[in-house]
Amino acid sequence: MAETFRRFRVARKHPESSVITSFHLVPADGGALWPARPGQYLTLRIPGPEGPVLRTYSLSNAVDAPDCHRISVKREAGLNGRPDGIGSVWLHDRLAEGAEIEIAAPRGAFFLDEDSTRPVLLLAGGVGLTPLLSMLHRLAQGNRKVWLVHAVENGAVQPLRAEVAALAAAAAGRITICNVLRSPAPGDHADATGAVDAALLQSLLPLDDYQVYLCGPVPFMVAMWRLLTGLGIVPERIAYEFFGPGGSLPKLAADQAAPPPPAIPRIPVNAPKSLNKLDFLTDPDVRKAAEPVARKGQPPAMPPADAESGDEVVFARSGVTVAWNSGVSSILELAESAGLDPAFVCRSGICNSCRCGLKEGQVDYFSDPLDPPGPGQALICCSRPNGRVVLDL
Repeated sequence: MAETFRRFRVARKHPESSVITSFHLVPADGGALWPARPGQYLTLRIPGPEGPVLRTYSLSNAVDAPDCHRISVKREAGLNGRPDGIGSVWLHDRLAEGAEIEIAAPRGAFFLDEDSTRPVLLLAGGVGLTPLLSMLHRLAQGNRKVWLVHAVENGAVQPLRAEVAALAAAAAGRITICNVLRSPAPGDHADATGAVDAALLQSLLPLDDYQVYLCGPVPFMVAMWRLLTGLGIVPERIAYEFFGPGGSLPKLAADQAAPPPPAIPRIPVNAPKSLNKLDFLTDPDVRKAAEPVARKGQPPAMPPADAESGDEVVFARSGVTVAWNSGVSSILELAESAGLDPAFVCRSGICNSCRCGLKEGQVDYFSDPLDPPGPGQALICCSRPNGRVVLDL
């Protein structure tokens, strides 16, 4: 496989708010910028206390910009005993203008559908604005109607507001911006205050068949998913991106809505503990297909198998064998559809959290892993079976 990472130089480091800084990145070798789709992210190799770590950050500028790739990063300071974010703190505190860093090419399945002609709703919480701003740059060049709703705590933490306003001003009324401030400070300008709710969206949006792009902190996205589907927007029209560990947003929303059992409240595997609260937060891989929610006491619904392919996956430790089907995109999703809970974080071949033993057979990668697994191992988040596969899972 060709060299995955290239060295980039920080041409500019610019504060966008009290907690968010933009990094303008240019190839150190003077070569061309990478092609990218609006909404995709870069993967940075960052020094860590125990060796390099990989962190992903969405492109926040126009993907066809000729001068740089730009990421806009929130400094994730540790709170309530949690450690500082290794990547964001290092970028803010240690990476200076003129310094170089290793970066992998844009990737990610959360990107703007440029073939669609539907009107677009961009719904952002905090720094979740960044991939949506990249989309807004592309949408500003077209003819579709666009609404951007950006929910933040107050004006001090809101990034890139002037850039958003300039895109809207140049769009001859096609782009509508609504800035929602939860707790505005004196002097802040808000189009609405408090939380994004049904009344706000109904007052803002004409009746239409929208394509929605949603990004922000998990509790915010769960609340917005429930709100949007409650207003009649079908799940297939809602694309979303997790910043950090994610999963299925429909499942998280259903789990949050379900009454807890009498003993320990149920938290979905890999869901942040903050999911106990659906309060709006300003903290923020990949678009997920909506999945049916199993009724209590019943096994999860399985997509129909592709009988002619002969491909199947044996999850040896779990004692489960599942025929491959085209209703899922990866072995990880196949395992989840069978009721298993494999470990994962990125779901896109970056972090190796989903690596497991490959006891028999062969897998094909539809997205090249940044750090390929060794012999007898497989990354199940970005692979499919090639024939019969036995995994130590």
